[in-house]
Formats: sequence, C-alpha cells, structure tokens
Amino acid sequence: MQDDRRQIQTAVLGSADSEEPLMLPLEAIELDAFRRRFEHETFWCGLLLGGCGGQLTTKLYTDRVCHFAHHPDPDGLPHVCRRRSRGVASADHLYVKAAAATWLHGRGEQARFDFAQPDGVPVGSVVDIHWRRGGLRVHLDQAVAPVWDEGSEPVLGMSVPVDRDTLIRRWYIHRIRLDSEGTARRVRIGTEAFARPTEWFGLDDCAMTERGLSTPAVERIIRARTTAPPSRWPAAKAKKEPDVEARAQVLLRQLASARKVESVVVVNRVSREIADLTGASSAIQTELANAVRDAHQWLRGQADVRRELFARLDEAVTTRNAKLARELLARANATAAHDRTEDEDRIAGAAVDFVVAQTRVQEAANAARAMERAEEELAELTARAAFETVRRVLRDLRHRPRRHMSKATLYSQVQLLVEEADKAGKYVTASQHQEIDRWVKRAERAQAGAPAPTAPARTVGKDPVSSKPRANAGTGTAEQSNTITVWVWKDRYGGLHAADTPRPEASVRHVPLPTEAGPLQRLYGNLTRMIAEREAVGGPVHTGRASLFVRIWEKHSGELAVTLTRRKGCTAVTLALPAELGPLRELHDKVVAQMKAHNVARQPQTKRKNG
Repeated sequence: MQDDRRQIQTAVLGSADSEEPLMLPLEAIELDAFRRRFEHETFWCGLLLGGCGGQLTTKLYTDRVCHFAHHPDPDGLPHVCRRRSRGVASADHLYVKAAAATWLHGRGEQARFDFAQPDGVPVGSVVDIHWRRGGLRVHLDQAVAPVWDEGSEPVLGMSVPVDRDTLIRRWYIHRIRLDSEGTARRVRIGTEAFARPTEWFGLDDCAMTERGLSTPAVERIIRARTTAPPSRWPAAKAKKEPDVEARAQVLLRQLASARKVESVVVVNRVSREIADLTGASSAIQTELANAVRDAHQWLRGQADVRRELFARLDEAVTTRNAKLARELLARANATAAHDRTEDEDRIAGAAVDFVVAQTRVQEAANAARAMERAEEELAELTARAAFETVRRVLRDLRHRPRRHMSKATLYSQVQLLVEEADKAGKYVTASQHQEIDRWVKRAERAQAGAPAPTAPARTVGKDPVSSKPRANAGTGTAEQSNTITVWVWKDRYGGLHAADTPRPEASVRHVPLPTEAGPLQRLYGNLTRMIAEREAVGGPVHTGRASLFVRIWEKHSGELAVTLTRRKGCTAVTLALPAELGPLRELHDKVVAQMKAHNVARQPQTKRKNG
C-alpha cells in the first residue's frame, strides 16, 4: 500500500511561503501538458497549507491518480510532513484570497487579507477580507462560530450551519462554495433565506453596497420585504368577474386560518379586503361584519399578548433564564417580527445577544468537561500501563538469577520499579508494595551504603532533554572528580547521540567512571599509551585508543541516561578523545584517583595465554 503521506494534490508555486495555489491534474495525459506548462517552475509544500515547506515533485502513474510527492531526504530516511489535509479543498482559503483580490481590484479597491487563527484553530478555517469601505469574514468550516451584526459580515461555507431564527431576523445570509474547473477552483456566492432555496452566482454578478455583499437574490428579497405584495385578485374582465358570494366565503376562510396561526399581518390585510368588498347580499354583509368585529377584538387581545410576550422576554434576560429566553425569542420572531417599536427592538436585540452568549458559555463548559474526561481517561491508561510495567519488572527480578545481575542493573531495575509503582497508584496491591520494599532494601545493600532508589521528582511541562546543563547534586566537586562530561541529545527521528563537545540543543551528563577492575585497567592502559604516543614526536597514535565507548538509553520517564558500562538495550556511541595533552592528562588523573579509591592495581590488563 502506498504511503498516504505522499498523496498531495495541491501545492504552492514559487516558494514555500507563496500564496499562489496550484492543483495537479489526476490523469497522466493531463500531467504531461501540466509539466510542459510549468517546466521552469518549482512546487512546494506550502506553509499556509499546513505543510512542512519542503520542495515537491510530480509523480506520473497510469494505474492510479497522479500526485505531488516530497523530495527524498539526503540520508535516505522517509520524509515526515505535518500536513494532514491532502485534497484540493485544503487550499480553498488561498483560492478565496486570489479570487477576492481580483474581484475587488476590478472595482478599484485594494484589499487586505488575513488568515486568522482564533483559539489556535488550523490555518485556512477563516479568511478575513478588509478594504476601505467594508469587510467580510469567510468561514470555510465550523472551527470558528460566526458572529452576526459585529465587525465584518460573515460568509459561511457549505458545512457551517445557521439556525432558523438568524435567517428570519437577518432576512438572508451569504454562503460560499468552490467548484473544481480543470486545475483551478471557481468561487461561487450563494444567498440563503428562510423558506427559499439557496441561489448561486459568480463573483461578477455580486456587488458591494451600503448593506454589504449583495447578489441579485438579495435585491429581490429586499424588494419583497419592503413593498406591498401585489393583489392576489387581479382585475378581470367584466364578463369573468368572480361571484361576490364566493369571494366573501374565501375571505372568511382566510380570516379564520390567519387567526388560527396567530398571524396578525394577515388578519389586518384580510379585514381591510373585507371592508372594501361590495355587492354582497345583506346576509353575507352581516356575516362579514361580525367576522371583522371578532377579528378586531382578537387583534386587541393579541396586542396585549404581544406586550406580555416582550415583557416576559425582557424579564427572562434580566433574570438570566437562558432556556426561557430562547423559547420566548423564537416565539417573538415567529409571531411579532413586524412593525416593532423601538422598545421591542431593544428587548429582542438584548435577548439575541444573551442567547448567543449563553450558547457560547454552554459550548465552552461542554468542551471543558470533555477535556476533563479525556485527562481522566489518559491518567487511567497511564496508571494501567505503569502497573503492567511493575508486574513485568517484578517477574523479571524474581526469575533472573542473582549472579547474572550486576549492581548497576539491579539498581536501575529497582529505580524503574519505584517510579512505575508511584504512577500506578491504586492498582499496586499491598503484597506488591511489600515486595517492592524488599527489592529496594536489597538494592541498597548491593550498593554498599548508597542511597536506596526513590521516586524522582516529576517536572510538568518540560522536555526531558533540556537545552540547559544540569548541575550535580550537592556541591558537585566530589562527584565530578571521577566523571566524564558528555553531551547527549535526540535527533528529529528519535535517535540518541552523544559528544564530548558542547552542543546548544544537548543536555550535559556527568558519566561516572567504572568501578570494576577490568574496565579501569583497560582505560588506564589506553590513556597511558596515548599520552606517550602523543608526546613522542611524529609517533603513531592507535585509532582504537583515540575513542571511548559510551552507552546511552532513554528511561521510562523520557529522561536520557548515560554510562560507560555495558547495558542491555542501550545505544553505544563512540566519542573521540581530545588530541591535546592537557585534557588527556586530566582524564588520566581522574582514572588514577578512581583506581586508588577502589584498590585497583595501576597496570594494564594483559590477555591470558592458553597453555
């Protein structure tokens, strides 16, 4: 299976920080023409696409789709890119910027663009467009909630939801979509209104007015909302004039239906039409008059209901009752959205602001609870993993023969046991705690008075491999007298390295010299010969004596450890010893002092001869 990290269909042209997006053809025959067209150009994994900034090349296939691919690393290792979105839609924010800049330039406007990232959302979720007379905020996904009636006008992507109350209150909202046309993306603007299908237009059909972004559909919606509707009963020829009695019955049914759905606007309109109706019989006139009288009485009652509705809405906002305010606001928008007074507009506006704020607070609370649950689950998984490590280490210590375990290995295993038992917490049983205590005491006796392993103080929010040198415990003088200073670090692939010269990204480690007779005698003999060879003029220097084997490994806590002794599972690196006599003699003196402290004879270890 091909690595999906190489399936990149969009790139930027010119350099990694360029903003000119480019889409690669998927068919082999089209890719040939694409290569000829951009023969002298370079392609890059764009930083504004969330990429790594590395150079790309084109891959041509006949049995699958063509795509961009990263250039291989010089060391032959696989390329690691942090870009997650690979399709053509991942560059939509750059296509939107290019199309908007061209559109505004054709109208004499110079625009400023910004790919905002509020609360750390991925780049490309929001595109802010500002110019001299206005601004737009384009939401391409749901990462950032749109804010209405404040600042720039929102333009929503296809996946961004909008509630019914917002459509009723604002009359309409704008949407945006991008359609693929060859190796480009075409921007289309849609106008969505309540109970109307979304109508789509090209940018050339849109305009910027005092109200903001406008389309032909916006003009029709505004005309329909601001002008009286045409009569549903156009004048007809005299010979085809409808019967007055039938017309009266229709109006009576309309009036009853309007009262049933509590439509004050329709009741007023039908009442006026009934008053203008002439030519009906006396019986029908009486029925119509009674219906209009009842309608006027109902309208007076609805006026009281309307006042009570807005009073309750104002009280709900004052008492911070979010649920009741949301219900009353929806009812006010449905039944009392016409001919509002200044006080009613103020109450409705305050209710909208309150409901929106409460919705955001609830969403933040839900996110916080989800984060707490995730942290609890992570802590539980960490404790269980630590408990499994405790069981494994205890099992290994029980079944491993004591004569096959060095003091250093015993100490490191017990140290790991104590650390993981602290992380496991409640999962460690009482009998396991007792067994751990016995191993701690055994490790203390093996170290001949050295302090028993204790759980290290854990740091929060810091990299285990610090970029600053660490000081030794206590005064540090006695400990450094028999140690070698080594700098250790991790590369970007997680590999462990060490050097005897300072590096800015490395951590300093004071590696203790061995205490066993064999390694000390070999190190003493090598240093003695090296000093003698370097003092001799033109004397040869044996390459095997110019290096020192150091073993490094990573603990379960993530901290790097270093030693000169053998350790199973660690990485061995070779350090070049200094060529100057001064550092060599200092190391020689440290080795001599170490040998004296452990009663090791100062003579090179010789190989045994058989027979």
